[in-house]
Amino acid sequence: MDAIKDVRLITNSVEGWLNDTEGIYLYDSARSCTGKGVIVEIGSWKGKSTIWLAKGSLAGHSIQVYAIDPHTGSEEHRAIMPYIDTYRDFISNLQMASVNHIVKPIRKTSAETVADFSSPVELLFIDGAHDFLSVKRDFLNWFPRLIEGGLVVFHDTDWDGPRKVIEQLVLNSRMITNAGFLSGSSIFHAKKIRKNSVSDALFNRYLIYLRRFSLYLSTIQLPASVKRIGNNALKFIS
Repeated sequence: MDAIKDVRLITNSVEGWLNDTEGIYLYDSARSCTGKGVIVEIGSWKGKSTIWLAKGSLAGHSIQVYAIDPHTGSEEHRAIMPYIDTYRDFISNLQMASVNHIVKPIRKTSAETVADFSSPVELLFIDGAHDFLSVKRDFLNWFPRLIEGGLVVFHDTDWDGPRKVIEQLVLNSRMITNAGFLSGSSIFHAKKIRKNSVSDALFNRYLIYLRRFSLYLSTIQLPASVKRIGNNALKFIS
């Protein structure tokens, strides 16, 4: 736990929208990578999630982390900040965290990167632009690069773009198993498999409706006991 505490202290000074629960999950996922593929992060901003992934990798098998981001922001950022360049802060934060040797920054969009990317991927973290078409493109472009048994993770799944991609594409895929939403976070995770079982497919459909129910509960006024039942149900299957 001392290692986790240290990473938390480091990342607390880094701007970003990743909470500690999500960071610890990324750390554990990266630490569990076996070396059959690399770690790919789509969307880095100023490096908060990158540091969690890199520290986890260093605690495990020291798998290379590829951090893909043009560092010019996405549409939702540019709507409020016309000029964005996060690259200098990103590099500075990696150096501050002493992970720059394990992280390979790729200052391009994920679509520009995928054509020339030859390494198999064991852990794929999708947290780029959140509009539906961008998330869909990230998933369709990169999921084929994920090895069998590899892990795909989405952040900000309460946004419409990631939510719709997960519902329409990910959970309807016959190559998805062990799917779930991380309690206390906006993270969705799933393992890639050659072909899932009928029970996997049914569970994935059930997960769609349970997630919708949970999001609905968060928007309406209900007795705390009712909300607690819904949230506990989601926590149980996550």
